[in-house]
Amino acid sequence: MIYSVIVDVSASEVDRIFDYTGEGYAVGTRVLVNFANRQTEGFIVEEKQTTDYDPAKLKPIIRALDDFTAISPQLLQLGQYMRSRYHLRWVDVLRLFIPAELRKNRVKVLSKKQICLATDDDLDVILNSLKSNATMQRDLVSYLYINGSALAEDINREFGFSAVNALLKKGIVCAHDITIRRTPYKDMPATPQDKRTLYSAQQNAVDTILSDPQGKFLLHGVTGSGKTEVYLTVMERVVATGKTCIMLVPEIALTPNMLRQLRQRFGDSVALLHSGLSVGERFDEWLRLKNGEAQIAVGARSAVFAPLNNIGAIIIDEEHDSSYVSDFNPRYNTVEVADYRARQNGAMLVLGSATPSLNSYYAAKQGKLKLIEMPERINKRPLPQVEIVDMTLETRRGNKGIFSQLLKQRLQHTIENGNQAMIFLNRRGYSSFLMCTKCGYVAKCADCDVSLTVHREDNMLKCHYCGKQYYMLDKCPNCHQSSFRYGKIGTQQVVDLLRQMFPDVNILRMDADTTQNKESHGKIIDAFKNGEAQILVGTQMIAKGHDFPKVTLVGILDGDQSLHYSDYLATERTFQLITQVAGRSGRDKDVGSVVLQTYTPTHYCLQLAAKQDYVGFYKREISLREASAFPPFSEIVRILYQGEKEKDCIDLLTEHYAQICNIKSNFSRDFYYLDKMRCPLRRAEKKFRFQILLKLSQNNLDAILQQIYAACDAVKRNGVQVFVERNPQNLS
Repeated sequence: MIYSVIVDVSASEVDRIFDYTGEGYAVGTRVLVNFANRQTEGFIVEEKQTTDYDPAKLKPIIRALDDFTAISPQLLQLGQYMRSRYHLRWVDVLRLFIPAELRKNRVKVLSKKQICLATDDDLDVILNSLKSNATMQRDLVSYLYINGSALAEDINREFGFSAVNALLKKGIVCAHDITIRRTPYKDMPATPQDKRTLYSAQQNAVDTILSDPQGKFLLHGVTGSGKTEVYLTVMERVVATGKTCIMLVPEIALTPNMLRQLRQRFGDSVALLHSGLSVGERFDEWLRLKNGEAQIAVGARSAVFAPLNNIGAIIIDEEHDSSYVSDFNPRYNTVEVADYRARQNGAMLVLGSATPSLNSYYAAKQGKLKLIEMPERINKRPLPQVEIVDMTLETRRGNKGIFSQLLKQRLQHTIENGNQAMIFLNRRGYSSFLMCTKCGYVAKCADCDVSLTVHREDNMLKCHYCGKQYYMLDKCPNCHQSSFRYGKIGTQQVVDLLRQMFPDVNILRMDADTTQNKESHGKIIDAFKNGEAQILVGTQMIAKGHDFPKVTLVGILDGDQSLHYSDYLATERTFQLITQVAGRSGRDKDVGSVVLQTYTPTHYCLQLAAKQDYVGFYKREISLREASAFPPFSEIVRILYQGEKEKDCIDLLTEHYAQICNIKSNFSRDFYYLDKMRCPLRRAEKKFRFQILLKLSQNNLDAILQQIYAACDAVKRNGVQVFVERNPQNLS
């Protein structure tokens, strides 16, 4: 038999099929093969009877690497789709489908020795066979008689090696291997809860979704409208029919809360998948899904590749979130991948958000998605009152601090009433940069073209692109003076200022610095929910998905921070972020309030966000998109070039640009824009960065893209990486 194999080598030169001989292998199996005079891992992607090569020269497959088929035929089909749509290499796609540590045999099933009695005799009979002074042996027998069995490591620690070995030799106890499951958040309480009674809007949403098992839906519900209960009820009905489900959330920070609710409803049939798990946990959860031991996969973006069959529903919460678009290799759009998997399985696709992406809402208005509206909060609770504070007026009045007088007053009132507040600032660290006031020197990363962020807690300067850390400067390396000024305030400094204002109040912080291990998210959320702190300061991690009943105040600092980016998505993202974070306030009985601080208070985006008027924002923004021919009325394509040698990047870009200009000559009406340039972030992780930007019409789009892909493949240069991105979320 001939097998087509993709070798596990990430290089464009070998991104093609190689034929090997063998017998009895399943398509999708990971195998070991001889390649380039060394043994290399690979993936079988096809089985066939003939080959275009001389059969006598084909090498045999050495062996299978696993006792299971790693990648299902359905996922291989998905891989073909992703390769075609996103211009990806085979191996980069295939690696998405398995735990990374499965490669190179860096993880395996965890087995441990278990000790139990080897006889069914009564306890007295067994004890009588032992010497009266063999105290440890007798105690161990009694323990096992009562408890049945125990791990050898626990038995050895409690009763000693000699006692265990003596009983093993006598045949009184026996040892055997058992598989130990590494469970994420195993201490998380999962007490079953009674089913909640659905409100009329929720029931209508559930009925609408279930009426079309292969439908595509956009669930647009305001914050606090009960979308999560709709998701849970839909999944419950789907699982009851014997099918499986995938539930995606945009942030790892949101997985503990969603996992808790799913375990309460579905128990052990839920598996968690995301990059924050330990190596063993991720492998064991993946294997449970693959073996059919779990029917529901929950996680961030990568969970869309869960090894499930017979999928009945894929649900994407906060579908508007930019994290669903991968901006590093391999680049792909999770919503599009989920749509393809839903079509493969004849499953329903549910996209949910209080602030849907303009693309999704436009698709719903065009009839490509079924729109379900939930315009009111549960029990008709009012949305929070949002007050916009003009910080230019605060400055003129002599208030040069980051907190307006109104926010200070509301914080004091909230604390005195025993309620909780959330302060949102989408900038972590202490300050955004460190500048010498004598010569103007700004501390920058040696590997990236960005300023370093001050982190006071560990007295370091950190690059937020590559993660490199530097010691804090006490003197300017340029003029040797010790006169520095700090840049914009980050979450660390906000906490310091709040502690000065409220020295007796407990304050928590939630950002990328305080959540570096998987347990951190859940611990911070649980502590705040349990009332261990009255103020939570955070970045966008706190902006969505959380439900804190005692939060009655949300303060938004630098509300227009993301509004002025040179990006057509800036206004949409700002509206979504403000609306989402404002929605954390007043979700229980007490009415909530929001203080939105900005230097551009009259901007339509902020005015409409303050009113929580999504439809009004959509109508205004979609008309601007149409007039300027931005998505969804066009396709933005970026070809990104990265390399350590600047000249090589420029030379390759120039060759590709000339070919794309030739393509444009054949499709002149479909090219709205074409230009080449340096990236705004000129250098990252020691690599220079350049780009070609295109704005294309929807007409002839596939034909144009295939020609662009072919042009990029035709001319390559060692040391230069080339990535083609469709509608990228980040153009820096």
